[in-house]
Amino acid sequence: MNVHILDDWFNTLRTLPSYARLEGHDVTIWTDHVEDAETLAKRLADAEALVLFRERTAVTDALLKRLPKLRLISQRSVYPHVDVAACTAHNVLLCSNMQKSGPSTAAAELTFALILASARQIPQQMASLRAGNWQMGVGQSLSGRRLGLYGYGRIAKAVAGYAEAFGMEVVWWASDAGRARAAADGVRVADSRQAFFEGADFVSLHVRLKPETRGIITSGDLLAMKPSATFVNTSRSRLVAPGALEEALEAGRPGRIALDVFDTEPLTDPKDPVASHPNVIATPHIGFVTEDELDMQFADIYEQIVAYAEGAPVNMINPEVWTAD
Repeated sequence: MNVHILDDWFNTLRTLPSYARLEGHDVTIWTDHVEDAETLAKRLADAEALVLFRERTAVTDALLKRLPKLRLISQRSVYPHVDVAACTAHNVLLCSNMQKSGPSTAAAELTFALILASARQIPQQMASLRAGNWQMGVGQSLSGRRLGLYGYGRIAKAVAGYAEAFGMEVVWWASDAGRARAAADGVRVADSRQAFFEGADFVSLHVRLKPETRGIITSGDLLAMKPSATFVNTSRSRLVAPGALEEALEAGRPGRIALDVFDTEPLTDPKDPVASHPNVIATPHIGFVTEDELDMQFADIYEQIVAYAEGAPVNMINPEVWTAD
């Protein structure tokens, strides 16, 4: 098959072991990012299979109608960036592996790295040293402090393991069902939502973005936190209500925020009021960006291409396209 891979910004994928699974296919890798449908259509004119790199490029009806040869889109996890109805209308099969075998270790590790960076003021101390000013303040030890984990899922559980190894006290909050699972597992659930935010030294958010979770973290939640506390979000930015981060930063409650996700991505404005704030530690959505994580994720994506080419597609999101053939 003629396979095109989008948005491999650092030309990483061909260096990973999983890339060998595409042997025998004609593969083109694009290392820059293009949003214009007309430009994309010219690039992908011969594509029979399209590989998406997470949610970096939207697949719209305007694009699909310009790609008559396209038969398969292969990706992994959620697909809010893909117009599934348009895929079906244009007879394009979308395959996406939704059955993750384990937590994203990379995302969990970055979450804890941000907790450490905030506690020990690592970016600020580095900047002070490079400016010739030596120490700029006094940090926090993690041992004995309380980490509040919002969302009782696999990534949060991995973060909890790291926190416990550092001697932290872990307290949970989640949906009604999540809290019930946590209680059944014998872990500590906060007495109330208010108590969860008020008592934590760090709160880390680990919830999937769905219509019912959009804006689930409110200004009131953040303003209930201590001035000495840190709020961490490595999940999705729109889980936080619009304006809530700005209000929290203005009030100084919590005193620090650490983010890996933003409403606009890529975020390239150096004057963005949140990302540029002195009390914010910001990384450019790198929670999943490790060689190991990408190798694991793209192994799944390539297997979907192989299965399709062999006439037995898997992880079909719109199977009516296949049965229609």
